[in-house]
Amino acid sequence: MLAALAVPPAVAASDPPTGASLAAYVRARAAAADGAADIAARGYAIALAADPGNEVIAIRAFREGMAVGDIDLARRALSVLERSKVAPADTVMLRYADRVRARDWAGARAAAVEVSQGPLDFVGPVLLAWVAFEEGAADPAAELVPSEANIIARRYAAENRALLLIAQGQYAVAADALSTLLGNDQASLDLRLNAAALFHGKRQGKLARELLAGSDPVLVAQRERLGRGVKAGAAFGASRLFTRLAADLGREEASPLSILLSRTALLLDPADDRARLLLADTLSQQRSGTRALTLLDMISPKSPFAGVAKSARVTVLTRMEDATGALAVAKGLAQAPGATAEAAQAYGDLLIEQNQFADAAAAYALAMTRAGDGADWVLNLQRGGALEQAGRWDEALPFLRRAVELAPQEPVALNYLGYAQVERGENLAEGQALLEQASAMRPDDPSITDSLGWAYVQRGQWDKGLPLLEQAAAAEPADVTINEHLGDAYWRTGRRYEARYAWRAAAVQAEGDDAKRLAAKLADGLAPATAAR
Repeated sequence: MLAALAVPPAVAASDPPTGASLAAYVRARAAAADGAADIAARGYAIALAADPGNEVIAIRAFREGMAVGDIDLARRALSVLERSKVAPADTVMLRYADRVRARDWAGARAAAVEVSQGPLDFVGPVLLAWVAFEEGAADPAAELVPSEANIIARRYAAENRALLLIAQGQYAVAADALSTLLGNDQASLDLRLNAAALFHGKRQGKLARELLAGSDPVLVAQRERLGRGVKAGAAFGASRLFTRLAADLGREEASPLSILLSRTALLLDPADDRARLLLADTLSQQRSGTRALTLLDMISPKSPFAGVAKSARVTVLTRMEDATGALAVAKGLAQAPGATAEAAQAYGDLLIEQNQFADAAAAYALAMTRAGDGADWVLNLQRGGALEQAGRWDEALPFLRRAVELAPQEPVALNYLGYAQVERGENLAEGQALLEQASAMRPDDPSITDSLGWAYVQRGQWDKGLPLLEQAAAAEPADVTINEHLGDAYWRTGRRYEARYAWRAAAVQAEGDDAKRLAAKLADGLAPATAAR
Protein backbone atom coordinates (compact mmCIF):
# COMPACT_ATOMS: atom_id res chain seq x y z
CA MET A 1 0.00 0.00 0.00
CA LEU A 2 2.86 2.37 0.82
CA ALA A 3 5.02 1.46 -2.18
CA ALA A 4 3.58 4.39 -4.09
CA LEU A 5 5.09 6.70 -1.47
CA ALA A 6 8.67 5.86 -2.45
CA VAL A 7 10.04 9.25 -3.41
CA PRO A 8 12.00 9.34 -6.68
CA PRO A 9 15.27 11.26 -6.98
CA ALA A 10 15.03 14.85 -8.08
CA VAL A 11 15.80 15.66 -11.71
CA ALA A 12 19.04 17.55 -11.38
CA ALA A 13 19.63 20.71 -13.38
CA SER A 14 23.44 20.38 -13.52
CA ASP A 15 25.46 18.90 -16.32
CA PRO A 16 27.18 15.58 -15.59
CA PRO A 17 30.47 15.86 -13.68
CA THR A 18 33.58 16.83 -15.62
CA GLY A 19 37.23 17.51 -14.93
CA ALA A 20 38.55 16.82 -11.45
CA SER A 21 35.22 15.58 -10.13
CA LEU A 22 34.60 13.07 -12.92
CA ALA A 23 37.10 10.41 -11.86
CA ALA A 24 35.91 10.45 -8.23
CA TYR A 25 32.29 10.36 -9.37
CA VAL A 26 32.86 7.38 -11.67
CA ARG A 27 34.72 5.46 -8.96
CA ALA A 28 31.93 6.21 -6.52
CA ARG A 29 29.28 4.96 -8.96
CA ALA A 30 31.23 1.74 -9.49
CA ALA A 31 31.65 1.22 -5.75
CA ALA A 32 27.94 1.80 -5.16
CA ALA A 33 27.09 -0.76 -7.85
CA ASP A 34 29.30 -3.29 -6.04
CA GLY A 35 27.63 -2.59 -2.69
CA ALA A 36 30.74 -0.84 -1.30
CA ALA A 37 28.79 2.00 0.31
CA ASP A 38 31.69 3.39 2.37
CA ILE A 39 33.95 3.73 -0.67
CA ALA A 40 31.09 5.20 -2.68
CA ALA A 41 30.35 7.81 -0.02
CA ARG A 42 34.01 8.88 0.14
CA GLY A 43 34.08 9.14 -3.65
CA TYR A 44 31.00 11.31 -3.76
CA ALA A 45 32.41 13.51 -0.99
CA ILE A 46 35.56 14.07 -3.06
CA ALA A 47 33.52 14.74 -6.21
CA LEU A 48 31.25 17.18 -4.38
CA ALA A 49 34.24 19.04 -2.93
CA ALA A 50 35.68 19.38 -6.46
CA ASP A 51 32.35 20.54 -7.94
CA PRO A 52 30.35 21.91 -4.97
CA GLY A 53 27.36 23.14 -6.95
CA ASN A 54 26.68 20.01 -8.99
CA GLU A 55 23.22 18.58 -8.27
CA VAL A 56 23.97 15.30 -10.07
CA ILE A 57 26.75 14.60 -7.57
CA ALA A 58 24.77 16.05 -4.66
CA ILE A 59 21.77 13.74 -4.93
CA ARG A 60 23.98 10.66 -4.95
CA ALA A 61 26.14 12.08 -2.17
CA PHE A 62 23.01 12.66 -0.10
CA ARG A 63 21.70 9.09 -0.54
CA GLU A 64 25.08 7.47 0.05
CA GLY A 65 25.78 9.71 3.03
CA MET A 66 22.53 8.61 4.64
CA ALA A 67 23.26 4.96 3.85
CA VAL A 68 26.65 4.97 5.59
CA GLY A 69 25.69 7.38 8.36
CA ASP A 70 27.82 10.29 7.15
CA ILE A 71 25.23 12.88 8.10
CA ASP A 72 27.60 15.78 7.51
CA LEU A 73 28.04 14.71 3.88
CA ALA A 74 24.27 14.35 3.56
CA ARG A 75 23.76 17.85 4.96
CA ARG A 76 26.28 19.39 2.56
CA ALA A 77 24.64 17.65 -0.36
CA LEU A 78 21.19 18.69 0.81
CA SER A 79 22.23 22.34 0.95
CA VAL A 80 23.26 22.13 -2.72
CA LEU A 81 19.94 20.54 -3.68
CA GLU A 82 17.89 23.04 -1.70
CA ARG A 83 19.71 26.04 -3.18
CA SER A 84 18.94 24.73 -6.66
CA LYS A 85 15.36 23.84 -5.68
CA VAL A 86 15.76 20.25 -6.86
CA ALA A 87 15.77 18.47 -3.49
CA PRO A 88 13.60 15.31 -3.48
CA ALA A 89 10.51 15.70 -1.33
CA ASP A 90 11.65 13.25 1.36
CA THR A 91 14.90 15.08 2.17
CA VAL A 92 13.01 17.63 4.25
CA MET A 93 12.80 14.95 6.96
CA LEU A 94 16.48 15.52 7.70
CA ARG A 95 15.92 19.26 7.84
CA TYR A 96 13.01 18.75 10.28
CA ALA A 97 15.17 16.55 12.50
CA ASP A 98 17.99 19.08 12.57
CA ARG A 99 15.58 21.87 13.52
CA VAL A 100 14.10 19.73 16.33
CA ARG A 101 17.55 18.88 17.66
CA ALA A 102 18.39 22.60 17.65
CA ARG A 103 15.04 23.34 19.34
CA ASP A 104 14.32 25.73 16.48
CA TRP A 105 10.56 25.35 16.56
CA ALA A 106 9.88 27.92 13.86
CA GLY A 107 12.24 26.07 11.52
CA ALA A 108 10.75 22.71 12.49
CA ARG A 109 7.24 24.03 11.83
CA ALA A 110 8.29 25.31 8.39
CA ALA A 111 9.77 21.90 7.56
CA ALA A 112 6.61 20.14 8.74
CA VAL A 113 4.48 22.40 6.55
CA GLU A 114 6.69 21.47 3.60
CA VAL A 115 6.17 17.78 4.39
CA SER A 116 2.40 18.39 4.39
CA GLN A 117 2.61 19.65 0.82
CA GLY A 118 4.46 16.62 -0.58
CA PRO A 119 3.82 12.91 -1.20
CA LEU A 120 4.16 12.18 2.53
CA ASP A 121 1.46 14.72 3.35
CA PHE A 122 -0.22 12.48 5.95
CA VAL A 123 2.93 12.74 8.11
CA GLY A 124 2.89 16.54 8.16
CA PRO A 125 0.05 17.04 10.68
CA VAL A 126 1.74 14.66 13.11
CA LEU A 127 5.04 16.54 12.90
CA LEU A 128 3.18 19.83 13.36
CA ALA A 129 1.38 18.48 16.42
CA TRP A 130 4.65 17.53 18.12
CA VAL A 131 6.04 20.99 17.37
CA ALA A 132 2.89 22.50 18.88
CA PHE A 133 3.47 20.43 22.02
CA GLU A 134 6.99 21.81 22.32
CA GLU A 135 5.67 25.33 21.78
CA GLY A 136 3.30 24.91 24.72
CA ALA A 137 0.00 24.66 22.85
CA ALA A 138 -2.96 23.94 25.13
CA ASP A 139 -4.08 20.75 23.36
CA PRO A 140 -1.82 19.72 20.48
CA ALA A 141 -3.47 16.30 20.32
CA ALA A 142 -6.66 18.02 19.21
CA GLU A 143 -4.91 18.98 15.97
CA LEU A 144 -4.78 15.33 14.95
CA VAL A 145 -8.25 14.79 13.57
CA PRO A 146 -8.27 11.35 11.87
CA SER A 147 -9.11 11.52 8.18
CA GLU A 148 -12.04 9.35 7.19
CA ALA A 149 -10.94 9.34 3.57
CA ASN A 150 -7.37 8.12 4.04
CA ILE A 151 -6.84 4.94 6.03
CA ILE A 152 -3.06 5.52 6.30
CA ALA A 153 -3.50 9.07 7.58
CA ARG A 154 -6.19 7.91 10.00
CA ARG A 155 -3.97 5.27 11.60
CA TYR A 156 -0.92 7.50 11.95
CA ALA A 157 -2.99 10.35 13.37
CA ALA A 158 -4.75 8.09 15.86
CA GLU A 159 -1.53 6.52 17.14
CA ASN A 160 0.22 9.85 17.64
CA ARG A 161 -2.85 11.43 19.18
CA ALA A 162 -2.68 8.71 21.87
CA LEU A 163 1.01 9.39 22.48
CA LEU A 164 0.41 13.14 22.65
CA LEU A 165 -2.38 12.61 25.17
CA ILE A 166 0.12 10.85 27.43
CA ALA A 167 2.61 13.67 26.90
CA GLN A 168 -0.11 16.16 27.87
CA GLY A 169 -0.95 14.23 31.04
CA GLN A 170 -4.40 13.04 29.89
CA TYR A 171 -3.69 9.47 30.98
CA ALA A 172 -7.19 8.02 31.17
CA VAL A 173 -8.16 9.44 27.77
CA ALA A 174 -4.92 8.10 26.33
CA ALA A 175 -5.54 4.63 27.75
CA ASP A 176 -9.02 4.58 26.21
CA ALA A 177 -7.62 5.69 22.85
CA LEU A 178 -4.95 2.98 22.97
CA SER A 179 -7.48 0.26 23.74
CA THR A 180 -9.14 0.82 20.37
CA LEU A 181 -5.84 0.75 18.46
CA LEU A 182 -3.93 -2.20 19.88
CA GLY A 183 -3.92 -5.62 18.30
CA ASN A 184 -1.37 -8.40 17.84
CA ASP A 185 0.61 -7.04 14.88
CA GLN A 186 4.09 -5.49 14.88
CA ALA A 187 2.70 -1.95 14.66
CA SER A 188 0.69 -2.58 17.84
CA LEU A 189 3.74 -3.99 19.59
CA ASP A 190 5.69 -0.85 18.69
CA LEU A 191 2.85 1.36 19.92
CA ARG A 192 2.69 -0.55 23.24
CA LEU A 193 6.41 -0.02 23.79
CA ASN A 194 6.28 3.66 22.89
CA ALA A 195 3.22 4.39 25.02
CA ALA A 196 4.62 2.43 27.97
CA ALA A 197 7.88 4.40 27.79
CA LEU A 198 5.92 7.67 27.90
CA PHE A 199 3.68 6.49 30.74
CA HIS A 200 6.69 5.41 32.78
CA GLY A 201 8.41 8.73 32.12
CA LYS A 202 5.30 10.38 33.57
CA ARG A 203 5.50 8.08 36.65
CA GLN A 204 2.47 6.10 35.56
CA GLY A 205 4.11 2.73 36.17
CA LYS A 206 0.85 0.79 36.53
CA LEU A 207 -0.40 1.92 33.13
CA ALA A 208 3.01 1.18 31.60
CA ARG A 209 3.06 -2.38 32.96
CA GLU A 210 -0.48 -3.02 31.78
CA LEU A 211 0.57 -2.16 28.23
CA LEU A 212 3.57 -4.50 28.50
CA ALA A 213 1.56 -7.52 29.62
CA GLY A 214 2.00 -10.66 27.52
CA SER A 215 4.54 -13.31 26.61
CA ASP A 216 6.19 -11.64 23.62
CA PRO A 217 9.96 -11.67 24.37
CA VAL A 218 10.29 -7.95 23.62
CA LEU A 219 7.45 -7.08 26.00
CA VAL A 220 8.90 -9.35 28.68
CA ALA A 221 12.32 -7.76 28.32
CA GLN A 222 10.89 -4.25 28.49
CA ARG A 223 8.82 -5.09 31.58
CA GLU A 224 11.98 -6.25 33.32
CA ARG A 225 13.93 -3.07 32.58
CA LEU A 226 11.57 -0.13 32.37
CA GLY A 227 14.21 2.24 33.69
CA ARG A 228 13.13 5.85 34.05
CA GLY A 229 11.03 6.00 30.91
CA VAL A 230 11.50 8.70 28.30
CA LYS A 231 10.98 12.41 28.09
CA ALA A 232 7.97 13.36 26.00
CA GLY A 233 8.77 15.70 23.15
CA ALA A 234 9.14 16.19 19.44
CA ALA A 235 12.42 14.26 19.29
CA PHE A 236 10.79 11.14 20.74
CA GLY A 237 7.54 11.56 18.80
CA ALA A 238 9.17 12.19 15.42
CA SER A 239 11.71 9.41 15.94
CA ARG A 240 8.97 6.86 16.59
CA LEU A 241 6.90 8.24 13.72
CA PHE A 242 9.79 7.86 11.28
CA THR A 243 10.49 4.36 12.61
CA ARG A 244 6.86 3.39 12.15
CA LEU A 245 6.84 4.65 8.57
CA ALA A 246 10.16 2.92 7.82
CA ALA A 247 8.72 -0.35 9.16
CA ASP A 248 5.68 -0.06 6.91
CA LEU A 249 7.85 0.68 3.90
CA GLY A 250 10.26 -2.12 4.76
CA ARG A 251 7.51 -4.71 4.48
CA GLU A 252 7.11 -3.80 0.81
CA GLU A 253 10.58 -2.87 -0.41
CA ALA A 254 13.98 -1.70 0.73
CA SER A 255 14.31 1.87 -0.48
CA PRO A 256 16.37 5.03 0.03
CA LEU A 257 13.35 6.45 1.84
CA SER A 258 13.49 3.58 4.37
CA ILE A 259 17.15 4.38 5.01
CA LEU A 260 16.47 8.10 5.34
CA LEU A 261 13.65 7.53 7.83
CA SER A 262 15.64 5.07 9.96
CA ARG A 263 18.75 7.26 10.00
CA THR A 264 16.71 10.34 10.87
CA ALA A 265 14.96 8.44 13.68
CA LEU A 266 18.35 7.54 15.13
CA LEU A 267 19.54 11.12 14.74
CA LEU A 268 16.59 12.25 16.86
CA ASP A 269 16.93 9.42 19.38
CA PRO A 270 20.12 7.33 19.35
CA ALA A 271 18.43 4.90 21.76
CA ASP A 272 15.80 3.89 19.18
CA ASP A 273 16.89 0.26 18.70
CA ARG A 274 13.80 -0.53 16.65
CA ALA A 275 15.02 1.98 14.06
CA ARG A 276 18.49 0.44 14.27
CA LEU A 277 17.04 -3.00 13.47
CA LEU A 278 15.09 -1.64 10.52
CA LEU A 279 18.12 0.17 9.15
CA ALA A 280 20.26 -2.97 9.47
CA ASP A 281 17.66 -4.99 7.60
CA THR A 282 17.38 -2.47 4.78
CA LEU A 283 21.15 -2.11 4.41
CA SER A 284 21.64 -5.88 4.31
CA GLN A 285 19.06 -6.12 1.54
CA GLN A 286 21.16 -3.61 -0.36
CA ARG A 287 24.34 -5.66 0.06
CA SER A 288 25.78 -3.60 2.92
CA GLY A 289 25.95 -6.59 5.24
CA THR A 290 29.06 -5.53 7.15
CA ARG A 291 27.51 -2.18 8.04
CA ALA A 292 24.31 -3.97 9.04
CA LEU A 293 26.25 -6.22 11.42
CA THR A 294 27.95 -3.16 12.91
CA LEU A 295 24.54 -1.66 13.63
CA LEU A 296 23.36 -4.87 15.27
CA ASP A 297 26.50 -4.88 17.44
CA MET A 298 25.40 -1.48 18.77
CA ILE A 299 22.25 -2.96 20.32
CA SER A 300 23.01 -3.56 23.98
CA PRO A 301 22.38 -6.97 25.60
CA LYS A 302 20.15 -5.03 27.98
CA SER A 303 17.94 -3.69 25.17
CA PRO A 304 14.47 -5.22 24.88
CA PHE A 305 15.40 -5.82 21.24
CA ALA A 306 18.57 -7.80 22.06
CA GLY A 307 16.96 -11.12 21.18
CA VAL A 308 15.55 -9.76 17.95
CA ALA A 309 19.00 -8.43 17.06
CA LYS A 310 20.51 -11.90 17.42
CA SER A 311 17.90 -13.36 15.09
CA ALA A 312 18.48 -10.48 12.68
CA ARG A 313 22.17 -11.38 12.62
CA VAL A 314 21.25 -14.80 11.19
CA THR A 315 19.29 -13.11 8.41
CA VAL A 316 22.11 -10.70 7.59
CA LEU A 317 24.74 -13.45 7.51
CA THR A 318 22.49 -15.55 5.28
CA ARG A 319 22.15 -12.66 2.85
CA MET A 320 25.93 -12.31 2.91
CA GLU A 321 26.10 -16.00 1.91
CA ASP A 322 28.00 -16.78 5.12
CA ALA A 323 26.22 -20.07 5.79
CA THR A 324 28.74 -21.16 8.42
CA GLY A 325 28.35 -17.95 10.40
CA ALA A 326 24.56 -17.97 10.12
CA LEU A 327 24.34 -21.59 11.30
CA ALA A 328 26.66 -20.90 14.22
CA VAL A 329 24.55 -17.98 15.45
CA ALA A 330 21.28 -19.87 14.88
CA LYS A 331 22.62 -22.90 16.76
CA GLY A 332 23.61 -20.69 19.68
CA LEU A 333 20.13 -19.19 19.79
CA ALA A 334 18.48 -22.61 19.60
CA GLN A 335 20.59 -24.11 22.39
CA ALA A 336 20.71 -21.12 24.74
CA PRO A 337 19.20 -21.55 28.23
CA GLY A 338 15.52 -20.80 28.08
CA ALA A 339 15.45 -20.85 24.28
CA THR A 340 12.05 -21.21 22.67
CA ALA A 341 10.59 -23.77 20.29
CA GLU A 342 10.67 -21.05 17.63
CA ALA A 343 14.46 -20.67 17.99
CA ALA A 344 15.00 -24.40 17.45
CA GLN A 345 12.56 -24.38 14.54
CA ALA A 346 14.40 -21.46 12.90
CA TYR A 347 17.68 -23.37 13.28
CA GLY A 348 16.08 -26.37 11.60
CA ASP A 349 14.87 -24.20 8.74
CA LEU A 350 18.40 -22.94 8.16
CA LEU A 351 19.81 -26.48 8.24
CA ILE A 352 17.27 -27.52 5.60
CA GLU A 353 18.52 -24.72 3.34
CA GLN A 354 22.02 -26.21 3.67
CA ASN A 355 20.77 -29.77 2.97
CA GLN A 356 21.75 -30.91 6.46
CA PHE A 357 18.62 -32.98 6.86
CA ALA A 358 19.56 -35.23 9.79
CA ASP A 359 20.64 -32.24 11.90
CA ALA A 360 17.47 -30.41 10.85
CA ALA A 361 15.36 -33.34 12.04
CA ALA A 362 17.10 -33.16 15.43
CA ALA A 363 16.43 -29.40 15.62
CA TYR A 364 12.75 -29.93 14.83
CA ALA A 365 12.61 -32.70 17.46
CA LEU A 366 13.94 -30.22 20.01
CA ALA A 367 11.34 -27.68 18.89
CA MET A 368 8.56 -30.24 19.32
CA THR A 369 9.80 -31.17 22.79
CA ARG A 370 9.70 -27.54 23.83
CA ALA A 371 6.31 -26.98 22.22
CA GLY A 372 4.82 -30.03 23.97
CA ASP A 373 1.12 -30.36 23.21
CA GLY A 374 1.41 -27.17 21.18
CA ALA A 375 3.46 -28.86 18.45
CA ASP A 376 1.38 -28.07 15.37
CA TRP A 377 1.06 -29.66 11.96
CA VAL A 378 3.85 -27.50 10.55
CA LEU A 379 6.42 -28.83 13.03
CA ASN A 380 5.28 -32.40 12.41
CA LEU A 381 5.53 -31.88 8.67
CA GLN A 382 8.97 -30.28 8.96
CA ARG A 383 10.32 -33.03 11.17
CA GLY A 384 8.85 -35.73 8.96
CA GLY A 385 10.14 -34.02 5.83
CA ALA A 386 13.66 -33.69 7.26
CA LEU A 387 13.70 -37.37 8.25
CA GLU A 388 12.41 -38.38 4.82
CA GLN A 389 15.11 -36.36 3.07
CA ALA A 390 17.71 -37.85 5.43
CA GLY A 391 16.73 -41.31 4.16
CA ARG A 392 14.89 -42.33 7.34
CA TRP A 393 11.51 -43.04 5.83
CA ASP A 394 10.19 -45.37 8.54
CA GLU A 395 10.81 -42.66 11.14
CA ALA A 396 9.37 -39.94 8.93
CA LEU A 397 6.04 -41.56 8.11
CA PRO A 398 4.41 -41.20 11.59
CA PHE A 399 5.14 -37.47 11.67
CA LEU A 400 3.84 -36.94 8.14
CA ARG A 401 0.66 -38.81 9.06
CA ARG A 402 0.33 -36.74 12.24
CA ALA A 403 0.64 -33.53 10.19
CA VAL A 404 -2.30 -34.61 8.01
CA GLU A 405 -4.26 -35.68 11.08
CA LEU A 406 -3.80 -32.24 12.65
CA ALA A 407 -4.47 -30.35 9.40
CA PRO A 408 -6.62 -32.46 7.07
CA GLN A 409 -7.44 -29.39 4.96
CA GLU A 410 -3.85 -28.28 4.38
CA PRO A 411 -2.81 -29.03 0.77
CA VAL A 412 0.90 -28.86 1.63
CA ALA A 413 0.62 -31.65 4.21
CA LEU A 414 -1.62 -33.77 1.96
CA ASN A 415 0.74 -33.33 -0.98
CA TYR A 416 3.86 -34.26 0.98
CA LEU A 417 2.44 -37.45 2.47
CA GLY A 418 0.71 -38.47 -0.73
CA TYR A 419 3.70 -37.87 -3.00
CA ALA A 420 6.22 -39.47 -0.62
CA GLN A 421 4.23 -42.71 -0.67
CA VAL A 422 3.62 -42.66 -4.43
CA GLU A 423 7.30 -42.03 -5.13
CA ARG A 424 8.18 -45.14 -3.12
CA GLY A 425 5.46 -47.25 -4.70
CA GLU A 426 3.77 -47.64 -1.30
CA ASN A 427 0.07 -47.30 -0.54
CA LEU A 428 -0.58 -46.00 -4.04
CA ALA A 429 -4.34 -45.82 -3.62
CA GLU A 430 -4.04 -43.85 -0.37
CA GLY A 431 -1.38 -41.57 -1.84
CA GLN A 432 -3.51 -40.86 -4.90
CA ALA A 433 -6.52 -40.07 -2.73
CA LEU A 434 -4.49 -37.61 -0.65
CA LEU A 435 -3.19 -35.93 -3.79
CA GLU A 436 -6.67 -35.69 -5.27
CA GLN A 437 -7.77 -33.88 -2.11
CA ALA A 438 -4.83 -31.50 -2.30
CA SER A 439 -5.42 -30.80 -6.00
CA ALA A 440 -9.11 -30.09 -5.42
CA MET A 441 -8.14 -27.45 -2.86
CA ARG A 442 -5.33 -25.96 -4.91
CA PRO A 443 -5.87 -26.82 -8.58
CA ASP A 444 -3.45 -24.19 -9.90
CA ASP A 445 -0.43 -25.31 -7.86
CA PRO A 446 2.07 -26.86 -10.35
CA SER A 447 3.79 -28.91 -7.65
CA ILE A 448 0.54 -30.55 -6.54
CA THR A 449 -0.58 -30.99 -10.15
CA ASP A 450 2.71 -32.78 -10.89
CA SER A 451 2.34 -35.02 -7.82
CA LEU A 452 -1.16 -36.09 -8.81
CA GLY A 453 -0.16 -36.63 -12.44
CA TRP A 454 2.76 -38.78 -11.30
CA ALA A 455 0.46 -40.82 -9.06
CA TYR A 456 -1.79 -41.55 -12.01
CA VAL A 457 1.20 -42.53 -14.15
CA GLN A 458 2.53 -44.82 -11.45
CA ARG A 459 -0.82 -46.62 -11.47
CA GLY A 460 -0.96 -46.84 -15.26
CA GLN A 461 -3.70 -44.21 -15.66
CA TRP A 462 -1.97 -42.49 -18.58
CA ASP A 463 -5.01 -40.62 -19.85
CA LYS A 464 -5.29 -38.83 -16.51
CA GLY A 465 -1.62 -38.51 -15.68
CA LEU A 466 0.00 -37.18 -18.85
CA PRO A 467 -2.23 -34.09 -19.27
CA LEU A 468 -1.55 -33.12 -15.65
CA LEU A 469 2.21 -33.50 -16.04
CA GLU A 470 2.08 -31.41 -19.22
CA GLN A 471 0.03 -28.77 -17.41
CA ALA A 472 2.55 -28.65 -14.54
CA ALA A 473 5.50 -28.37 -16.94
CA ALA A 474 3.82 -25.53 -18.82
CA ALA A 475 3.34 -23.67 -15.54
CA GLU A 476 6.89 -24.35 -14.27
CA PRO A 477 9.06 -24.89 -17.36
CA ALA A 478 12.33 -24.75 -15.39
CA ASP A 479 11.38 -27.22 -12.66
CA VAL A 480 13.71 -30.25 -12.62
CA THR A 481 11.36 -32.76 -10.99
CA ILE A 482 8.33 -31.86 -13.08
CA ASN A 483 10.21 -32.11 -16.36
CA GLU A 484 11.84 -35.38 -15.35
CA HIS A 485 8.46 -36.87 -14.49
CA LEU A 486 7.10 -35.73 -17.84
CA GLY A 487 10.09 -37.24 -19.66
CA ASP A 488 9.68 -40.55 -17.84
CA ALA A 489 5.98 -40.64 -18.67
CA TYR A 490 6.64 -39.89 -22.35
CA TRP A 491 9.26 -42.64 -22.56
CA ARG A 492 6.99 -45.22 -20.95
CA THR A 493 4.30 -44.44 -23.51
CA GLY A 494 6.70 -44.75 -26.43
CA ARG A 495 7.14 -41.03 -27.10
CA ARG A 496 10.95 -41.16 -27.04
CA TYR A 497 11.73 -37.86 -28.81
CA GLU A 498 9.44 -35.89 -26.47
CA ALA A 499 10.90 -37.73 -23.48
CA ARG A 500 14.42 -36.59 -24.29
CA TYR A 501 13.17 -33.04 -24.89
CA ALA A 502 11.64 -32.99 -21.38
CA TRP A 503 14.77 -34.50 -19.83
CA ARG A 504 16.92 -31.88 -21.52
CA ALA A 505 14.69 -29.18 -20.04
CA ALA A 506 15.14 -30.78 -16.62
CA ALA A 507 18.91 -31.08 -17.06
CA VAL A 508 19.35 -27.32 -17.54
CA GLN A 509 18.80 -26.65 -13.82
CA ALA A 510 19.79 -30.05 -12.40
CA GLU A 511 22.75 -30.47 -10.07
CA GLY A 512 24.55 -33.32 -8.32
CA ASP A 513 22.81 -36.70 -8.40
CA ASP A 514 19.90 -35.26 -10.37
CA ALA A 515 22.26 -34.16 -13.14
CA LYS A 516 23.95 -37.59 -13.28
CA ARG A 517 20.64 -39.43 -13.41
CA LEU A 518 19.31 -37.22 -16.19
CA ALA A 519 22.52 -37.58 -18.18
CA ALA A 520 22.10 -41.36 -18.02
CA LYS A 521 18.51 -41.11 -19.19
CA LEU A 522 19.45 -38.85 -22.07
CA ALA A 523 22.13 -41.34 -23.12
CA ASP A 524 20.30 -44.63 -22.63
CA GLY A 525 16.64 -43.89 -21.90
CA LEU A 526 14.85 -45.70 -19.09
CA ALA A 527 15.92 -49.16 -18.02
CA PRO A 528 13.46 -51.80 -19.29
CA ALA A 529 12.20 -52.63 -15.81
CA THR A 530 11.55 -48.97 -15.05
CA ALA A 531 9.92 -48.29 -18.39
CA ALA A 532 7.54 -51.21 -17.92
CA ARG A 533 6.08 -49.92 -14.69
